Amino acid sequence: MSFQDLGNTCVFGLQWGDEGKGKIVDLLLKEDFDVVVRYAGGANAGHTIVVGSEKYALHQLPSGILRPNVTCLITGGVVIDPAVLLGEIASLRQRGCQIDDNLRISDRAHLVFPYHRREDALADGAARVGEKLGTTGRGIGPCYADKYARHWAIRVGDLYPAQRFKERLATIVAHKNVYLASVFEARETFDAERLAEEYLAFAAELRPFVCNTTTLLYRLMAQGRQVLFEGAQGSLLDIDHGTYPFVTSSSSGSGGVVSGAGVPATKINSAVGVLKAYTTRVGAGPLPTELKDDRGDAIRKRGGEYGTTTGRPRRCGWFDAVATSYAAMFGGPTCLALLHLDTLSGFEELSVCVSYRTGGARLDEFPADVHLLDEVEPVYETVPGWTEDIRHCRRFNELPPPAQDYVRLISERLGLPVRMIGVGPARDQIILIED
Repeated sequence: MSFQDLGNTCVFGLQWGDEGKGKIVDLLLKEDFDVVVRYAGGANAGHTIVVGSEKYALHQLPSGILRPNVTCLITGGVVIDPAVLLGEIASLRQRGCQIDDNLRISDRAHLVFPYHRREDALADGAARVGEKLGTTGRGIGPCYADKYARHWAIRVGDLYPAQRFKERLATIVAHKNVYLASVFEARETFDAERLAEEYLAFAAELRPFVCNTTTLLYRLMAQGRQVLFEGAQGSLLDIDHGTYPFVTSSSSGSGGVVSGAGVPATKINSAVGVLKAYTTRVGAGPLPTELKDDRGDAIRKRGGEYGTTTGRPRRCGWFDAVATSYAAMFGGPTCLALLHLDTLSGFEELSVCVSYRTGGARLDEFPADVHLLDEVEPVYETVPGWTEDIRHCRRFNELPPPAQDYVRLISERLGLPVRMIGVGPARDQIILIED
């Protein structure tokens, strides 16, 4: 397999997010891809790309925006906070990035409003201990809830014409004020006219980018353009298949491409499952291999494990082959990108969770019951570590033998070939393995 021969490809995470999907998208775009598509999630996503000495943190924009010859699409499966998106565009332009005809936004994408953010914070704040979801507070969940409830949602295309938008927003704001006051005893109300004025200003700035991205995407594919579909969050946060209710509000696995981008599965030729050489998670929810000791602190410090969106320290633990195998099963990757291998340099021993134990019985499957998952005891396979600094390695055979064995172990456990290995944050700190 050559990376130029992947065809239309989905890049998605196999863990609880923060795996390094943005870096892999950026890498593959250097090869033979010229379209990148965000198909799910919102401003709660955070993709970090390092170019030379510059670090770029992207939340709403596809990672391809840093490459001027790449067409970037934000499709209908995404929820858009226009203040965040336009702020991100302005910031990147100030840093010399070209953003004009290379960006298109779906008229079917739903909009996040300030009342969504307020509801997000109030709902999680009112939850009982043990039931708090630890959301980013960006209003993503309430926006998706309105989308599926249908009565109270506004899409990008609904911003035009202005008068119809103002009338619809007035009805929704009246409902939201009553709802937030009655359910959460919120005293502060939202002013529909002020919100309309703010969002109509956003509408004028967004207008040049807005189109039917589904039609555009089909036209680009018909022209022979190769497409990368960029996932947000990780498969174990998927609304249908993740550790519910400690999940995001969208289909964050590869399956989200079909509904989010409006592309049938037959148009996707391959999929890259991205994962770290260990496990991390931000916020609440089960994490069976979590290390609450010096080893977890060392991984966090060495890996810079702090949330791109929230800045919160990530919970860290050993690699969980049970969880990632489950994610690979329903996600269907054709190959793996294993990142942050350099973070594990210096450990004398490394552990990989190969099954769980509960009540004296062995559990090889990933359970749906988060209470059970929170109580399982990981069963580990322990292997030798390595002390060498591997950040300079650019070929697989340049890695220390224990590091090579560790990569092989993960590949064998998941039953998939590892084609990319990250050994540092920079664009060129990656090992490519082609057939």
